[in-house]
Amino acid sequence: MREFSVSRRQVAVIAGLIVLALFLGGHSLVRGGASAAPERPSTGAGVVREASPRLVVHVVGAVRRPGLYRVESNSRISDAVRRAGGPTRRADLALINLAAPLADGAQILVPRRVPIPVVGRAMESPGPGVAGGPVRLNTATLADLDSLPGVGPVTAQKILDYRQKHGAFSSVDDLDSISGIGPARLEQLRDLVAP
Repeated sequence: MREFSVSRRQVAVIAGLIVLALFLGGHSLVRGGASAAPERPSTGAGVVREASPRLVVHVVGAVRRPGLYRVESNSRISDAVRRAGGPTRRADLALINLAAPLADGAQILVPRRVPIPVVGRAMESPGPGVAGGPVRLNTATLADLDSLPGVGPVTAQKILDYRQKHGAFSSVDDLDSISGIGPARLEQLRDLVAP
C-alpha cells in the first residue's frame, strides 16, 4: 500500500477551510431564519397567520347598486353598504348593525322604511267597510254595524230595528231616519256602507 503523507501546513489549510465553511453556513442559516420571520407574522399563541383573503358578500335591499362585492377580511357591514353605492332614501339603517363584522358568503339586507300611519281619523278602525268592502246595511250583523266609526252598540241596534220594522234599506240616505245619526255622521258613513 502506498502511504499518503500530509504536511502540517496542508492540515492547517484544510482545517481552516472547514472552519470557514461551517462559519459561512451557520451565518447564512441564522440570517435566513431572521429574514423569514417578518414575512409570516405569528400571533401570540405561536400560530402562524397567512395573509387574509378578501371576502365576497351579497348586498341587497335599499341600496343604490345591489349585488356581489369583494371586501377586505376585516370589513364591517357599513363597508359593504358603502361598496353597494350607499343606502337609498327609503333605507332604515336603524334596523341593522352597521358595525357588525362581515363573514365570507354573507348576505346583507338593508331594510326599507315602513310608512307610519297618521294618528287621528285614519287610525280609527273602520271595520269591515274598508277591509272587505262596504258594510251591507241589509245583511250586516250587530257586530258589523258596531265596528263602524261613530256607531256604538245602541245605534247599531237601532239600525237593526229599523231594518226589521221598515224592511230593506233602499239607499244609504235612509240612515238619516235613525235617531243618533245626523247629517255629519251620515257623511262619515257614506263611503263605508251600502244598502
